[in-house]
Amino acid sequence: MLGLVLLAVALPAQAQTMDHSAHEMPQSETSPAADPHARHDMGGDETIPKGTPPPVPTDHAADALYDPAVMARARAAMVKESGGMIFSQLMIDRLEYRVQDGRDGYHWEGEGWIGGDINRLAIKSEGEGAVGGALESAEVQALYSRAIDPWWNIVGGVRQDFRPQPERTYATIGIEGLAPYWFEVEGQIFLSHKGDAHLRLEGSYDQRITQRLILQPAVEVNLAAQDVPEIGIGSGLSDIELGLRLRYEIAREFAPYVGVNWERKLGDTARFAREEGEGASATSLVVGVRFWF
Repeated sequence: MLGLVLLAVALPAQAQTMDHSAHEMPQSETSPAADPHARHDMGGDETIPKGTPPPVPTDHAADALYDPAVMARARAAMVKESGGMIFSQLMIDRLEYRVQDGRDGYHWEGEGWIGGDINRLAIKSEGEGAVGGALESAEVQALYSRAIDPWWNIVGGVRQDFRPQPERTYATIGIEGLAPYWFEVEGQIFLSHKGDAHLRLEGSYDQRITQRLILQPAVEVNLAAQDVPEIGIGSGLSDIELGLRLRYEIAREFAPYVGVNWERKLGDTARFAREEGEGASATSLVVGVRFWF
């Protein structure tokens, strides 16, 4: 018993006097700890300036185990499926019947495109008319669209107006995309072959009430640089259109809707309309369908 007590007392004293130098890592005079300004050379090229990324490797580890030609095809397929594929879509955003006081009408608006994530070719069309009457307005745009970041596209191309008469051809450039808080916006400048210039601004917002029921307010504003009396457009702010539509997505690709639409011509545009026996403003109840594939 006395031996055990003496051993317990002796052990801490020996631990305090143990030499740990044998377990320390030796340091050379040229080690990073000894020289803080020493270059950390990991075998790289000393000619590469500091801050320059290394060159992209041209060899692939899998080529040592598998046929390089097979692996090259697999890598090409992976790159294509990760953003290099060609896609297409046809979206009929509005195909609607408009109920007005004594003068019912119809309206359409849609777009089809083909391309990839960056470059696309788009065809847009919109127009309207009176039920049982003449077509009042109709236009088609052929556009090249290029993504400038994940949210915005630059567009440019040609617009052809078939109504009202006389026909007009415009060169156009614009921007479209998703603004903060998920507002879809679009702005286009048009210059006709007759020299008249116009600006169109559009915006909309999808407010989800449920996963299938969506309320969409929308606005469109048109401005003109000069009077164009032959097609009934006055200079300045020529017209404004406000809409509120409630749609129900039976499927994401198919959604009937109801709503209300208000249009107002302003300035000389309103004066030209009155001279033709038309009203300067109109309010419509609308019922329609939105679909895409």
